[in-house]
Amino acid sequence: MALYEKRRKKQELMLVPLIDVLTMLIFFAFVTMQFKSATTLNITLPKVETAGKNEYKGAVTIALDKDGQIAFNGKPASEEQLEGLLRAVREIDRNIPVLIQADETTPLKRLAFVMDACRKTGMNKFSLQSR
Repeated sequence: MALYEKRRKKQELMLVPLIDVLTMLIFFAFVTMQFKSATTLNITLPKVETAGKNEYKGAVTIALDKDGQIAFNGKPASEEQLEGLLRAVREIDRNIPVLIQADETTPLKRLAFVMDACRKTGMNKFSLQSR
């Protein structure tokens, strides 16, 4: 038996270089990732004649069901009536926000019509409700 025993060094896992390598791999994945845009998906978007800003605080509600039927504050309305109702609201107060509640299967063309009607009548503070 020897008086002096050679002690072995405990092995360690070098975490800092491992974290550096993983960070670079994640960064490389994000840089080289390709995002598909709407133009590459062959989507024909509906024509909207105006543009505006969307904010919601709630006062006027326009609902669209799955068949595209319009309801203005809970009462059924046609396309022509909708524009007239929106003009009447604008004469009272131009800054009244409009909430558009559309079923998830509502045709996009009907939704675009309602948004366009809001913009044509000067009711630019409108937003879409989602769950």
